[in-house]
Amino acid sequence: MQGARIREIPIRLFVPNVITVLSICAGLSGIRLAFEGRYELAVAMVIIAAILDGIDGRAARLLKASSKFGAQMDSLADIVNFGVAPALVLYAFILLEAGSFGWIAALLFAIACALRLARFNVMAEDLDRPAWQADYFVGIPAPAGAILVMLPVYLGFIGLPVGKAFGFLACAYTVMIAVLMVSGLRIYSGKTSTRIRRDLVMPVMLLVVLYVLLLVSYTWYTLAGSAIAYLIFIPFSIRAYVRREKKEAALADAGAAAETTENQPG
Repeated sequence: MQGARIREIPIRLFVPNVITVLSICAGLSGIRLAFEGRYELAVAMVIIAAILDGIDGRAARLLKASSKFGAQMDSLADIVNFGVAPALVLYAFILLEAGSFGWIAALLFAIACALRLARFNVMAEDLDRPAWQADYFVGIPAPAGAILVMLPVYLGFIGLPVGKAFGFLACAYTVMIAVLMVSGLRIYSGKTSTRIRRDLVMPVMLLVVLYVLLLVSYTWYTLAGSAIAYLIFIPFSIRAYVRREKKEAALADAGAAAETTENQPG
């Protein structure tokens, strides 16, 4: 009797999962570097983990290598890279100054990230959700939360004195970001409806290049400014969502009224 044939897996199916594993390695390495006191490298590793985590899904779609296994791996990597790693890097750098309160804040952020990702996965399977709502996240997305929560670290690198008072302020800020992640606030995503006019393509490209150059030359100033700008953007996003909701509701009511009129006997 001939033995069972070993199933071969195409290399293209292997690549996205390797990228996901590398992102987990980067996130965990960031934790180690933080507890060794190499904070700048630790933050860099967390950012690299976030970049790799964003690449794996795009690589899977590009290579037509999407799979249920890859999706589960990606969700687990998100918890490590956007929840556990930023929380522990922040704890080692400044939350430790606040004692048990700092550890509680770090735990709350990591748990909030897990809850946020679980809700995202459930909502992605909701077929009854209006299509226009895909333009908005419910709560701050996990990648943005990871970048935002490390704002105290960026400020410390810039030169803000790091002490017990700053540690307690960082605790309050960490809890605030955790609450925003699991909140019902609608944050504009720009995934589906973002378009750029042809005459603005070149200026936008120049702005992107300028941002990258600033990020390379003035990394911590740029990251701090980006985090603050995102927080300022949230109220405008909420207002835009409310307006869009009212508009869509009015269109739905008008459509229902028109359909009722057409169905009435003449």
